[in-house]
Amino acid sequence: MAEKFDPKEHQHTRYNPLKDEWVLVSPHRMKRPWKGQVEKKPTEDTPRHDPKNPLCPRATRAHGDVNPDYARTFVFENDFPALLQAGAPEPSPSEHPLFQSAPAIGSCQVMCFHPWSDITLPLMSLTEIKAVVDKWAEMTSDLGSKFKWVQIFENKGAVMGCSNPHPHCQVWGSNFMPNEPRIKDRTQREYYKTHGTPMLVEYAKMEAEKKERIVVENDTWLAVVPYWAMWPFETMLLPRRHVLRLPDLTDEERNGLADIIKRLCIKYDNLFETSFPYSMGWHGAPTGESLNEDNSHWQLHALYFPPLLRSATVRKFMVGYEMMAQAQRDLTAEQAAERLRNLPDVHYKGTVNE
Repeated sequence: MAEKFDPKEHQHTRYNPLKDEWVLVSPHRMKRPWKGQVEKKPTEDTPRHDPKNPLCPRATRAHGDVNPDYARTFVFENDFPALLQAGAPEPSPSEHPLFQSAPAIGSCQVMCFHPWSDITLPLMSLTEIKAVVDKWAEMTSDLGSKFKWVQIFENKGAVMGCSNPHPHCQVWGSNFMPNEPRIKDRTQREYYKTHGTPMLVEYAKMEAEKKERIVVENDTWLAVVPYWAMWPFETMLLPRRHVLRLPDLTDEERNGLADIIKRLCIKYDNLFETSFPYSMGWHGAPTGESLNEDNSHWQLHALYFPPLLRSATVRKFMVGYEMMAQAQRDLTAEQAAERLRNLPDVHYKGTVNE
């Protein structure tokens, strides 16, 4: 009799319809004795206020600007932006299709979540997180009136390249569609044309029914480990109704989002009892001239990509096969979701800024 396939034991591939790519799942590798490179556990002795920290209230930044004594969120233009709004000459037209270039114009802004450097989103109050959500929506509207794409992203933790422990994110507006959303625009458009419903709206409904990969949920949002997840404890935030962009969220949905972010990040921190590192970002319908176009195929969503695999000091690297062939993971999406879901809802530090 042939052995029955067990996704928790047997290698297989899973399709990511958003990226039009596959991921190799190898759950049997969790049994191997080698546990991966051991990283130094991050210290948690960040001072609440450091006058030399350029993100703190009242601190002086690189070019001499002094931050206000802000109490909630604070936004400023990045002192060393990757994109400038003007000033660079346009590239010369290419004489060959193999050597193409195009103008890149934009704005790079930094958004501080809170005046304290020793606090993170799971330790902030729901009111404080709601203020972050509202500011995300406001900045999307502002930059979206000028630029084709608005990218909100947060790099948390030194292992994710974050050079400053102060709670913050970045918001970039650009006159072009970056690669990741450009691919998602195509795949969602094709799915909508074929099936008559937005891909991620249908996906959220199916995940809500199955319950296998849900980590936390409420009346307006789901946080799931995607079926096609690439990173060990990757998650996706999805609204329950069809929403194109952050500014389109109702006040109830913004409160629900604050609740989901807090609960998910508490689960993350509790997993290895450390301030969990990740890269997070929002994807929604394009802006600029696209505000006047039909983008019904889009669904707003956020992605969390955490690198930790087995402990606070063992991370997942995307190298070798991942760089040259396709993504590979050991833990199944269902196993990752179950581990996160079963963690306590109270932060391991036992203190919350309410």
